[in-house]
Amino acid sequence: MFIFPQKAFLGRPLPKSKIYQFASPTPAVKQLFVSQIDNIVWQYKLAPETINLPATESVTEIQIFDISLKGSECDLSVLRCIDAAIPFNIFFRLINGDSVRFTTAFKRQSESSNEKLVIERYFSSDWLHVDSPCEPLPIALNLQSLYEQMLQSLLPSSQRPTESLNDQVSRLGELQKKQTELQKLESRLQKEKQFNRKVELNAQIRILKIAISQLEN
Repeated sequence: MFIFPQKAFLGRPLPKSKIYQFASPTPAVKQLFVSQIDNIVWQYKLAPETINLPATESVTEIQIFDISLKGSECDLSVLRCIDAAIPFNIFFRLINGDSVRFTTAFKRQSESSNEKLVIERYFSSDWLHVDSPCEPLPIALNLQSLYEQMLQSLLPSSQRPTESLNDQVSRLGELQKKQTELQKLESRLQKEKQFNRKVELNAQIRILKIAISQLEN
């Protein structure tokens, strides 16, 4: 959670119809907007003219959207739809009563088009009380540096000394896959009755745990 400069404040409601217009969501995603989202407000625009930081080729602006939820759920397909409609780096503040969660997608430039941003993965904070203390924006030389530092605050592990942000996100994606695979194997092990099969599963689990440890450290 960050303190944003007053000069960057917009406070503009963003109608769902505008998002539909530019993202062409499926009927199922539209239904999620109806059932999960109360309203969307474009709260802040972090740009050269609002926070006096130069843009870069990959990060020209950073948007802050407040999304008031009807419950505790916000399906990622809803956020993907908004991200597809608005071609900037967006940080979402998901608001559920007196709780708030900071969420964003890591976006990289497309290899086929410098103008297109590709959505890689979403990262989120824990749910916090809306009155929780906020931090000043990180000190940065440009908008890309600011974006990367804001994103780092949501990543589950620290960046390695020589690791790029791209490589870090790829590593975290691989880590999540291995963790999911481990959960499935452990669940199968609990249900398995045959001794020989248990031995095989335990061996696979040990190998996975080593790989997870290497990805975490």
